[in-house]
Amino acid sequence: MVEILNNSEAVPGENARFEELGRGCYAYSADGCSNTGVIVGDRGVLIVDGQATPAHAEKVLEHVRDITDKPVKQVVLTHFHADNSLGSWAFDPGEVIASDLTRRMIETRGIEDIHVSRERFKALFADLPAIPAVCAPTMTIASSMTIDLGGREVRLMHLGRGHTMGDLVVWVPDSGVIYAGDLVQSTAAPYCGDAHLADWPRALDRISAFRPAALMPGTGRPIIGAPAVVSAIETTRDYVTTLRDSAAACVEQGLGLNDTFNAVKDTLASHFGSKTDFETQLPFNVARAYDEALGLDQPQIWTRERCADLVDALSGVVAVAEPVEAPDLEEEDTPVSTVEVEGAEEVEVVEDEALSEESDLVSDSDFAASLGTPMDDDEIVEEESLDLTSEDIVDEDEPSEGSSTADDEGDEDSKDTEKVLEEVR
Repeated sequence: MVEILNNSEAVPGENARFEELGRGCYAYSADGCSNTGVIVGDRGVLIVDGQATPAHAEKVLEHVRDITDKPVKQVVLTHFHADNSLGSWAFDPGEVIASDLTRRMIETRGIEDIHVSRERFKALFADLPAIPAVCAPTMTIASSMTIDLGGREVRLMHLGRGHTMGDLVVWVPDSGVIYAGDLVQSTAAPYCGDAHLADWPRALDRISAFRPAALMPGTGRPIIGAPAVVSAIETTRDYVTTLRDSAAACVEQGLGLNDTFNAVKDTLASHFGSKTDFETQLPFNVARAYDEALGLDQPQIWTRERCADLVDALSGVVAVAEPVEAPDLEEEDTPVSTVEVEGAEEVEVVEDEALSEESDLVSDSDFAASLGTPMDDDEIVEEESLDLTSEDIVDEDEPSEGSSTADDEGDEDSKDTEKVLEEVR
């Protein structure tokens, strides 16, 4: 029987560490939890990823208050997953910022992701309220933005699709520190259930172009030192490309999902079998790689029913049937309900009727049938008006206060940043 639950003996929140990665840049890490970044400027604090629950976020806040009494200006969500976002409001931030695409994914996938995450990681979400609510960003960006924290610029950038469609990375030029979210892992196996495996290596190339001196991955201990950062990025690339290529080879040979899973597991185990959560992430990772090899560009939405179907498919207890394409739903025909988030404005959450119906998924090939509504690359939500003050935001097209054009032209890091962003555009 394939097991997709996290049966790790680690107690979420234990062995917590709060480490300085560079001047004014910190990382909080603990067993069984996603990492949280803390960036301190003269006027305030920026948080990168808000933990899985308010209780876990409070533990981070205790460390923040040990180093500064400045207010939390922003929480930046690197992507939409519940384990890095649901505790965000505990920081009482002025803004919660995400990419346009992440907001779209929260609206269309957020509630289901909470349900699935609570079942997979029961201990982590033990103190979450019985009725879940998504963490809706109050502000979104399409490509990049620079925030002035007071004597410190922090750059938020969407470098392309990878771990999800809407990943943001957070770059602090004056400290050489980058917060990469789940785009980079070091001691843990990457989660690829919502990934774009063909694009992910390009996002890693763009992260490498900044030549970070330190990096905070999605989980596990932070990575300090340029050689260690390069190693972590390359290890992530190796996992992603091996997963993608071995699954594609199986599909080309006409293998079903079950046989593909066994073959890919054998291929990955020799190099990555000792990584944290290798076994529990693998079914989702192979399922996504299998779908992508079959030509499904957009990851399917993970529902509790689909997780059960995955277990059945990998356990060989299902029959063979032809795949069925997902229907294209018109936006005006989609029912909408409102989810209330304490301390935030109301957010509309799309509930797809097609997702609530019992799935007819019964086979390896049929597992590739979409259970969710595909989202085109250009289907993004329009940006909300920016509520930050002029002091907080630095126009990307103009030099920041106190700097000269000549200085900018001579700044190697600035040139590298602009080159990377230009490649993305």
